[in-house]
Amino acid sequence: MKKELQNLRNKALKELARVKDLSAVEAWRVAYLGRKGTLTQLLRSVGQLSAKERPKVGELGNRIKEELQTALQARIQELEKEAQKVREAETLDITLPGRRPPQGGLHPVTRTLNEIIEIFTPLGFSVYEGPEVEWDRYNFELLNIPPDHPARDMWDTLYIAPPYGKGQDMLLRTHTSPGQIRLMQEMAPAPLRVLIPGRCYRYEAVDPTHEWMFVQVEGLAVGKKITMADLKGVLSHFARQMFGEELKVRFRCDYFPFVEPGAEMAIECFVCHGPGCRTCKYTGWIEILGAGMVHPQVLRNGGYDPAEFSGFAFGMGVERIAMLKYGIEDIRYFYGNDLRFLSQFR
Repeated sequence: MKKELQNLRNKALKELARVKDLSAVEAWRVAYLGRKGTLTQLLRSVGQLSAKERPKVGELGNRIKEELQTALQARIQELEKEAQKVREAETLDITLPGRRPPQGGLHPVTRTLNEIIEIFTPLGFSVYEGPEVEWDRYNFELLNIPPDHPARDMWDTLYIAPPYGKGQDMLLRTHTSPGQIRLMQEMAPAPLRVLIPGRCYRYEAVDPTHEWMFVQVEGLAVGKKITMADLKGVLSHFARQMFGEELKVRFRCDYFPFVEPGAEMAIECFVCHGPGCRTCKYTGWIEILGAGMVHPQVLRNGGYDPAEFSGFAFGMGVERIAMLKYGIEDIRYFYGNDLRFLSQFR
């Protein structure tokens, strides 16, 4: 009987050490210490022993029972501590600061476009977005560029439908100037001041200064007694707001079919401030946009009487303004989807 009790003790302790959770511990207790457990049944048979063996075997049995009960309580405490550690590891601590999701930022072209709009809005300019798919008559003919005009060579046009003639050809707009005609026809004879931003498309060879798709902003003001002085004042204000209050500006004659007279606007090189450097191609000046007084024929096409109304228009490439403002040397960076470049503008 003594040997049987010792074997039972060793077996029970080994099984208890292998128990991994509290439910298995309870099953072990029932199997060995329960009312029908192995040790309980064995101790009940002590009464069948002789009077001489009974005390010694009974004492050994009680000692083993106490040892197993003590081991049971110790194992329960170990498993409870382990379970608590697991719960703490898996529990969300709401007192800790959360992980911030990665934040994006505005594209540098969008950022620059917003700045341009913010400069012109206080001057009374509203914003209009025309269609990117345009008719030839709006993109060229009504802007004083008939089919045989040599100025059409300036635009490498992307046509998207078979040629129908008489201004019915469909194309991807090459500039935002078609918005001038659409707005004038809609607003005439009321005065207007508007910015026309949007994407333009040309069949260009892509290089550091040219892209086949770019964003342009067209400005148009039509009213009575508008002069070249108004144009110069508005654009000088824009340049100084965008690039610096002390900036010098320069206007020189240039040709655009839809304005008369036409001009190019340049700003003083903000790198060398005059002597000449690589940025300004050693001229001291950087051209930023083209402008001029709206051609009388364009006014007529828009529904305005040039004897009563006058106006000015200007157009600028947003990418060029961004390149100058942020010192970017290659226009292809804007649309290369390189996060190392784009994340600098967050």
